[in-house]
Amino acid sequence: MTIETELKVNTAPISTTPSELTDLDPIWKRVIPETRARGNDIHLPISLAYAERLCDVYPDADDLIVRVAILLHDTGWGRVDEERILTEGFSGDWRKADIRFEHERQGCLIAEEVLPELGYGDDFIRRITEIIDGHDTRPDAKSLEDALVRDADRLWRFDHVGIALASTWFKLTPAAYMDRLEEEIVPELQTTAARLMAEADLARSRALLKGSILV
Repeated sequence: MTIETELKVNTAPISTTPSELTDLDPIWKRVIPETRARGNDIHLPISLAYAERLCDVYPDADDLIVRVAILLHDTGWGRVDEERILTEGFSGDWRKADIRFEHERQGCLIAEEVLPELGYGDDFIRRITEIIDGHDTRPDAKSLEDALVRDADRLWRFDHVGIALASTWFKLTPAAYMDRLEEEIVPELQTTAARLMAEADLARSRALLKGSILV
């Protein structure tokens, strides 16, 4: 079931609406080492921008939960064997790879380390770890906030920056990777807003990257 919205969805390039809020800066500063793995210093800020755009059209969601969860969701990649990230996490039946479960566990541990010292309470942290735990490996969202995080995590892949990075991880051409996004990832999106953003981004990326020619 897709989560609908009656509000107008912004489908402009994500670079036009970067996150301008500064309240999460203390968290960013605490996880700088974890952003150096697997392109997280690109993936996480872009995903945050998408998450904030989704929160704009799903006002019933707790936007702070969504924003903190998306910031931290992939930090666990910074605490696993980086070689295994590429050899196991992006090949074969990659969704069930042990390394993906491990990065979720490590992400929860990082949240439990970082957030208390920054003044976040136990219930807040529990809600964050419930989202991080399974964001890659669990088939369904447990809450609206969970759904928005999962969609923001996927949306960055449709922007040309995400395509440039992720296509190399999967050892695909950009054109083949964009086809994969349309066939496999669009159906996974939980919200109508995310689908609209993904379709607009994908059309722009295919045009920019000559996806119909450089196959």
